[in-house]
Amino acid sequence: MNEEGDYIINYNVNVTLFNMAKYSEKAQATVARAVRKMKKGELKSGSGDVVTDPKQAIAIGISEASKKGYKVPKRNQKKSTSSTR
Repeated sequence: MNEEGDYIINYNVNVTLFNMAKYSEKAQATVARAVRKMKKGELKSGSGDVVTDPKQAIAIGISEASKKGYKVPKRNQKKSTSSTR
C-alpha cells in the first residue's frame, strides 16, 4: 500500500518462472527412483558401470520416464552455426 491507501501492483513477472520445464508426477517419481538407486549404488549405466554422478542419474530417470510415455519436455536441439567467410 502506498501513502494514500491504494494497493501497488507489481507487474514485473519473472519470465523464467513460466518457461520452466513441466514434468508429470509419474516422471518426477521415476527420476527420484533413479536418484535413490544411484545413492544406494544400484543404478547402472548402459555400459554396465555403476553410476556415481547425480546429473547422470537424473538423465537416466528422465530417459526412462520418456520411454514409459510420461510427460517430459522434449530435448533441446543444438542449433548448427554456419560461418560465412
